[in-house]
Amino acid sequence: MTETMVPVIFDLDGTLVDPAGGITGGISSALASLGLPVPDQPQLDAMVGPKLSDALETIALVPKDLINEVILRYRAKYRSTGIAKSKVYPGVRELLEVLSASGRKVAVATQKPQTMAHLVLEHHGIDKYFLAIRGSSDDESASANSAPGKAEIVRAALAELESSAAVMVGDRYQDVVGASANGLDCIGVRWGFAPEGELEEAGVSAVVSTAEELRMKIEELDAVYRATLSEVSTNGAI
Repeated sequence: MTETMVPVIFDLDGTLVDPAGGITGGISSALASLGLPVPDQPQLDAMVGPKLSDALETIALVPKDLINEVILRYRAKYRSTGIAKSKVYPGVRELLEVLSASGRKVAVATQKPQTMAHLVLEHHGIDKYFLAIRGSSDDESASANSAPGKAEIVRAALAELESSAAVMVGDRYQDVVGASANGLDCIGVRWGFAPEGELEEAGVSAVVSTAEELRMKIEELDAVYRATLSEVSTNGAI
């Protein structure tokens, strides 16, 4: 059956779910428990999105030999209280219901560890809307240099959707870069953690402020998607 609607790949934290301090509070607690300096709130917010070990090293300036211990303490705190603090952003649940009811293919691509991504989505009862949930390796240690980056995670989600194209939706520049690396457009959301101008500088295709604006923008892309598929088919590529 020919697809008529562009598939959508969502980021998780800052896009679908508001961590509501569960991430930044957990990082603060882990750092403080080891007697390490705790960054101010803007720096903590900047740590939502990138690979955790990288953010601890480059933003929180944690010594390399302590990164793994910080991650272990953070994850313990996040599992016990952090997930419960999180909440689905306004309008997102309703948007997912609409996308699912229409038969549109929808996936998640996040740098959160894959097992944790499943737990968060299941906690909020929205995992059922996704055909694919792809995350980073569950091994978050600083030595896990082979862990996939955002581009690889988006690529894996796209492959699992078995689609020739899609649109990425995210709140940080990593989402834009991951989409671009796979030849995809990226719609940025204002309600996430990107500092002013970050998404535009990264080359985002559009930025929306509400879930309803996001729905309309996605539906606008359907005509472009159908035209692209028609062109490819006419050229005999598929």
